[in-house]
Amino acid sequence: MSSIDTNTIEILNHRQILQKVRRLAIEIMERNTQEHELIVAGVNNRGMHFASLLVEQLRELSDAPIHLTKIRFNPANPVAEPVTIEMDLSALDGKPILVVDDVANTGRTLFYACKPLLDILPKQLETAVLVDRTHKSFPIQVDYYGMSLATTLKENIEVDFGDENNYRAVLK
Repeated sequence: MSSIDTNTIEILNHRQILQKVRRLAIEIMERNTQEHELIVAGVNNRGMHFASLLVEQLRELSDAPIHLTKIRFNPANPVAEPVTIEMDLSALDGKPILVVDDVANTGRTLFYACKPLLDILPKQLETAVLVDRTHKSFPIQVDYYGMSLATTLKENIEVDFGDENNYRAVLK
């Protein structure tokens, strides 16, 4: 059962999300043609699900190794506990890294997700989201996005990956 209630406006349906994933994967590969591998780091649960979809498409487009890892932390209170990444940091040093989340609102989640990466020197660091909102209050630039949307500060965007055959993004 989905956690999204009925007082919502669907902004992306299942087919559109899959199209966005494919287009983003193509764009990521076009801008990274010189890379011999890529690290894709999904943020928490929905970011990791979106990252998994991207990696599946990236692997169809490239023979280069594409590694998937997860960044975990409490987005409601990002300084309460350490931000962790499942891959050994030394394996990320000198590599191109793509940090992935479902929605970028203020930029805070992506900002704190990059915290463990400050202990190494990646070759490059890029970000990708399904929906980018225009309310940035943190110094984060989204490099790849499926959709950019201007909303009011009181509105929320929620991406539902709960049903494998019925992904959707809604405005609440």
